[in-house]
Amino acid sequence: MVSPPLITTPLVTTPPAAAPTARLAPPGRATPLARTPADVHRVLADLERPVYVVRDAAGIALTGDEQAAATAGQVLAAAGPLPPRRLGSPAFRRDHGVDQAYMAGSMANGIASTDLVVNLAQAGYLASFGAAGVVAARVEEALADLRRRTGGRPFACNLIHSPTEAAMERDVIDACLRHQVRCIEASAFLDLTPQVVRYRLAGLHRGPDGRVVAANRVVAKVSRTEVAELFLRPAPEALVRPLVEQGLVSAEQAALAAAVPLADDITAEADSGGHTDRRPLAVLLPELLALRDALRDAPGGPGGAGGGWSVRVGAAGGLGTPRAVAAAFALGADYVVTGSVNQSSVEAAQSPATKALLTQASVTDCAQAPSADMFEIGAEVQVLSRGTMFASKARRLYDLYHRYDGLDDIPADERAALEKRIFRRPLDDVWADTVTYFSTRDPEQIERARESPKRRMALVFRWYLGLSSGWSIGGAADRVADYQVWCGPAMGAFNTWVRGSVLEPLENRHAAAIATELMRGAAFTSRVAALAQAGVRLPAAATTYRPLPHRREQERRR
Repeated sequence: MVSPPLITTPLVTTPPAAAPTARLAPPGRATPLARTPADVHRVLADLERPVYVVRDAAGIALTGDEQAAATAGQVLAAAGPLPPRRLGSPAFRRDHGVDQAYMAGSMANGIASTDLVVNLAQAGYLASFGAAGVVAARVEEALADLRRRTGGRPFACNLIHSPTEAAMERDVIDACLRHQVRCIEASAFLDLTPQVVRYRLAGLHRGPDGRVVAANRVVAKVSRTEVAELFLRPAPEALVRPLVEQGLVSAEQAALAAAVPLADDITAEADSGGHTDRRPLAVLLPELLALRDALRDAPGGPGGAGGGWSVRVGAAGGLGTPRAVAAAFALGADYVVTGSVNQSSVEAAQSPATKALLTQASVTDCAQAPSADMFEIGAEVQVLSRGTMFASKARRLYDLYHRYDGLDDIPADERAALEKRIFRRPLDDVWADTVTYFSTRDPEQIERARESPKRRMALVFRWYLGLSSGWSIGGAADRVADYQVWCGPAMGAFNTWVRGSVLEPLENRHAAAIATELMRGAAFTSRVAALAQAGVRLPAAATTYRPLPHRREQERRR
């Protein structure tokens, strides 16, 4: 019996169009050709060199050596070098001052910690501090710390839409402007607010060549085309005018606003952890790309009539493996954003108990639950369901909120069950704590609740929803069943991918190492796909990228 060939190609020779050079070196001393799965994998993983598929007397083989390819004889197919830094948009890397088109998205309550942001910034990646839900004084401290520790390297700060707590948005923008933070990640927005417009306009000026310069960059995370369009267009006059009247932006900046889109980048947020509409990335990303292109080319738009502005579109949600990241780039993403996978990293501000739960998650261990910050309007977040009962308890609270007009209307037996099984204390005590909390944070919330029993009930229920993430972060041993852990299916996919590898143990899951291996793996996967499109069929054992042990810093930055 004759064994099938290790590598197969079309009968017709494929021109080496993707090769980095048009001619092969003359015959001479050359490296051995790769024929075994291990050797084929080694050639594919050498991302700085091209790949040649050749035929010689012994059959078909791979090599990354031009001289070896020339010596072998016939070149059947080729793919050029593809280091991770070539994935995505060069403009994203240039404008943000990073090495790769990769961003670590924010995780609220400071889970995307200063340590996480610094770890990624030092490795050449953009990361966003999780300012959502963090008190103003702590945001101030964090941004000052980041300015000091990043050494001038770029980073971002999250600005979450807070329709019921406008003071929170104002405090974050105040801190960002004071500390000269040059990028914000705007997330969960349903409509534009004065603060996001204020931040964008405060950085507008004309450069030496007369062009409009936007010093303050906005990365908007969206899952709906109608919201994306708000960020793709210039700031509306109705929001700009009051900012000028209040002296928050200058008249010149207001005039320049019409020449630039509100955002530099739009992130298509698919099935992610936390706030999510659970959109399929393969549907959402092309929709946003088409919308961006239509608005860019429209007469009178910031990109039309020679304006020169083109908003980049990135991908987020479900990106937990190299194949998922490679697929996002293949769909046309200018950059990728990860979230859930970073929550189990060494630098994430999550408790060891929660990180242990995350490492056990599979792709099906997620559920939807009411959100704390937008509870009244029915917004939901995606959370971990394995090892915690938070999702079911939170849904019970939301059901009661819709059924009754106030706490006094809840039947006595139902109220007793809430106090025993969810709050673990009298609801009157919970209300007293709520008053104390908002009296310093946002007193208007309490004034509104005094006039509305329904509003008061919402704030009491939000006490549980808000503290549940804190119990997770702090690792409260008596509240494990109440842990609110924002998580998407990417976490489970990541766990499957790293099983048995150097990244399986928690102590090795550094945020920068995760980024490096995902991007290297995506580049590797993209090369395999390029050869497959040329008709090359490689052994299955050679086409899967596995995380590698720690390598030198300069290799990680490729």
